[in-house]
Amino acid sequence: MEIHLDTRLEAFPGIGAARARGLAKLGLETAEDLLRCYPRDYEDRRLRTTIRSAPEGQSVCVPAMVADTPRTSYVRKGLELTKVRAVDGSGSMDVTFFNQTYVKHALIPGESYVFYGAVTGLGQRRQMTNPVFEPEGRARFTGRIMPIYPLTAGISNNRLAGLALQCVEQCVEEVPEVLPPALRQAHALAAAPFACQNIHFPETEEALDLARRRLVFEELFTLSCGMAFLRDRRSVGRAPVFSPEGLEGFRALLPFSLTGAQERAIREAAADCASGRPMDRLVQGDVGSGKTMVAAACCYLAWKSGWQSALMAPTEILAEQHFRTLSGLLEPAGLHVALLTGSMRAAEKRKVRAALAAGTVHLLVGTHAILSDGVELARLGLVVTDEQHRFGVAQRAALAAKGGTSDGLSPHVLVMSATPIPRTLALIIYGDLDVSVIDELPPGRTPVETFLVGEDKRARMYGFVRKQVGLGRQVYIVCPAVEEAVPLPEGTEPSPGFADLKAVTTYAKKLEEQVFPDLRVGFVHGRMRAKEKESVMAAFSAGALDVLVSTTVIEVGVDVPNAALMIVENADRFGLSQLHQLRGRVGRGSHQSYCVLITSSRDPDTRARLKVLVQTSDGFRIAEEDLKLRGPGDFFGKRQHGLPQLKIADLAGDTRLLKEAQEAAQDLLRADPALCRPEHQALKTQIQRLFTENAGIFN
Repeated sequence: MEIHLDTRLEAFPGIGAARARGLAKLGLETAEDLLRCYPRDYEDRRLRTTIRSAPEGQSVCVPAMVADTPRTSYVRKGLELTKVRAVDGSGSMDVTFFNQTYVKHALIPGESYVFYGAVTGLGQRRQMTNPVFEPEGRARFTGRIMPIYPLTAGISNNRLAGLALQCVEQCVEEVPEVLPPALRQAHALAAAPFACQNIHFPETEEALDLARRRLVFEELFTLSCGMAFLRDRRSVGRAPVFSPEGLEGFRALLPFSLTGAQERAIREAAADCASGRPMDRLVQGDVGSGKTMVAAACCYLAWKSGWQSALMAPTEILAEQHFRTLSGLLEPAGLHVALLTGSMRAAEKRKVRAALAAGTVHLLVGTHAILSDGVELARLGLVVTDEQHRFGVAQRAALAAKGGTSDGLSPHVLVMSATPIPRTLALIIYGDLDVSVIDELPPGRTPVETFLVGEDKRARMYGFVRKQVGLGRQVYIVCPAVEEAVPLPEGTEPSPGFADLKAVTTYAKKLEEQVFPDLRVGFVHGRMRAKEKESVMAAFSAGALDVLVSTTVIEVGVDVPNAALMIVENADRFGLSQLHQLRGRVGRGSHQSYCVLITSSRDPDTRARLKVLVQTSDGFRIAEEDLKLRGPGDFFGKRQHGLPQLKIADLAGDTRLLKEAQEAAQDLLRADPALCRPEHQALKTQIQRLFTENAGIFN
């Protein structure tokens, strides 16, 4: 059959309805989809050897003749063995297949095949188990670098590789060239057909490196261009104009002086809000740096100019904290603040929605409930989202869309993030935003002393808990699990009496009954009902609990200035950025605060990673280390950042190429901002394709 890029996979021989459904699960429906499905790994099958000289236990290709008829024996129910003897000029070997009875008819005595697998045994007793085999002279999957693809049930790697090989052989030359010739030449990039062929079936390691470099560059380049397009959308939009003259009135409400970094961020945001164009600004700062004051200033300016604001937080606990902070600060000036969360009673929600529509609520604080139908703001002029990496572009846009006014004005958008993103990633992750960095802490905040200890120091650590409580302080103890036991990581020894990862409910009970029977111990985790969580956190806030055992639900949680000790159990199970966030829960009062990281791991790499927290409190340096060690997943969770999913680039490993691609994108867009030139049309199509996961993102 003749294959083209738009040929559907069900048209290929051997692809029936069931296999077509399996391929569709992998996102594969056409030949082009298959060519864009890149291997996740490779297996080098180029080493050919004789039976006698095959190295023990190493996978190699062995050309040999089938010497007798394959014999199948039934060992027990569900286990069939098929055996055959293969010979070459140097000796013979027994080849065994488990539950592969088809080989009885596939291997013909007297015919030569190439067997690929690990040869075991010595001398006359050489053996191979479950090898790949092909007739000699007609090899497709032996004698080459073999691609290993992501799979799903019912689709084998051989099946996928066979389909990919047909596509590469017949239509690789149809793969469109999206990068202009001058750009390819300037950055020494391979042509698209060469890259496509050698990413699937590389001739050599060098060809694979060239192919991968080209495809990674193309992906990061198109992403950089796309983010620049998002940024440029704002220059054509119109937004409400907030007069910056209200800032003096805002400062008069504050019981403290703003830091220089806060003042700078407020000035930048106020200038955006006065420009007549929609603000899209990220305020990035470490835990406790005072980002909320920047949001409060913008909400105040919106109110003074006759507009409403909405602040969306990722958890109810955090939404409630913002509500308390902002209402306490702004209500005395006459700015009415309302709260809307999913757990509120229906009658309360109706009351808030009615007040919003009537315009009597000036600032709405809430969770995702703000996005629900029926929540309409009469004059929404400002949207604030907290912890941006938990929302992403699409949800931010959905909230902003609630502010579309009859005169076509779009609301301003302010994003707050306490997750320091390494500078190498910031432009990609927040490429559609201007960035303000708050790089100084408010005066009076003492650095948290951090210690890394092993299980052998547990008794001393419990003594330190008692000492802190005796001084009138409170303690957090964070565990990685809720109640189920989780297998310990490799290289980790169970501690006496604490064999499994500390599980919140059972561990809290153990502490309460056996370790601290005279202290007030509570626990909180994400599976509890919102009201239960709220009740426990309120008790801890009010000083009615001495020790709070928790999962990372407190990572972005309530402020308790009296909490002076943070203990993290099984600290090796957390990323550095997450541990830094947890550490930020203490050190919020005037007392010296401490963070104790407990690990039973003896792995030197694990301990070296955790020591970064001991050595520095600079969130950006910690984030850089986390990126090197764990990759970008730790910052974004399970693709919650709203960016298109990358098919081949690795944001952690390809940072040098990322910088090169970003600079190239800037140069190209300076020369042709709308990509109108004929040689840029394929690139423009590719950029739009990359963003199809976020429908309407370029509208």
